[in-house]
Amino acid sequence: MPDVKSMDNIDIIIPEPLRPGDTVSLISPSYFIEKEKVERAELFLEQWGLKVKRGKNLLKKYGPFAGTDEERVHDLQEALDDSSVKAVFCSRGGYGLLRIIDRIDFSGLRVHPKWFIGYSDITVLHLWISKFCGVVTLHAEMPVHFGSSEKSPVSFSTLREALFEGRVSLQWEGRTSGSTEAEGILTGGNLSLLYSLMGTPGEPDTGGKILFIEDDGEYYHGIDRMLTSLRLAGKLENLAGLVVGGMTGIQEGRMPWGRTIRETVSDIVKKYNYPVFFDCPAGHIYDNRALMMGCKAKLAVKGPQITITFRG
Repeated sequence: MPDVKSMDNIDIIIPEPLRPGDTVSLISPSYFIEKEKVERAELFLEQWGLKVKRGKNLLKKYGPFAGTDEERVHDLQEALDDSSVKAVFCSRGGYGLLRIIDRIDFSGLRVHPKWFIGYSDITVLHLWISKFCGVVTLHAEMPVHFGSSEKSPVSFSTLREALFEGRVSLQWEGRTSGSTEAEGILTGGNLSLLYSLMGTPGEPDTGGKILFIEDDGEYYHGIDRMLTSLRLAGKLENLAGLVVGGMTGIQEGRMPWGRTIRETVSDIVKKYNYPVFFDCPAGHIYDNRALMMGCKAKLAVKGPQITITFRG
């Protein structure tokens, strides 16, 4: 594995905003993507004035993966090292980044920072880059849905705002518990991937930060188990705040769970004093808005409205 060192005490870098004419890369570090969806995504990005460079192995298939581990490593490393590329769009999630993340050399990213975009399995990339590079990334919609009606218009407009302006803010109606304000660096992503990274070099440092979690297709008791494991590891102890996004397709197991996600989360963190913000419009949901991961964020509540703003 390339030599890595935590950058938690180093200044955060926000990549330069994109401009029309910039070149962006389209890669598939996880599951494969169909050709017609790639072509639709290219047209979508070209309408934003961007030039798209395909990864060599973008359309490969190896079981559910977009090529072998070696082929996916090649495309991710090449996109990272290419100085002409200003942003890297991960085509879709699924699974696969965990298999290759320790083979990527991120040493050049802090020297030539660029945007990395995706969610779900791309959580691995967000956490690794934040911890070892201190570069802000975007938890946001992916090319598999670009140009489709499967996601809300604001899913795409917040992504565009973050990319072209280097900032974004979200407002939603949601439930809260505890204090009405929180401030800190935003970390986290897909809960299953957070859980999977425990005990690895990419294990997230959460102290003093705002933790965001979302998930899809898990069991209620599985959500409880993963959060409890994070609690036992001390990852929920000293947060500045907790943000709960989309929790979709959560299923009952053999034994009925009998509690909502809100009740499950609240029960696990009830002994802590930080605020918890529910219903954040981000994750495996129709309204999947862009979040700036590894960036300083401020959450505030006014009536039923919750606002999160990001700043450098």
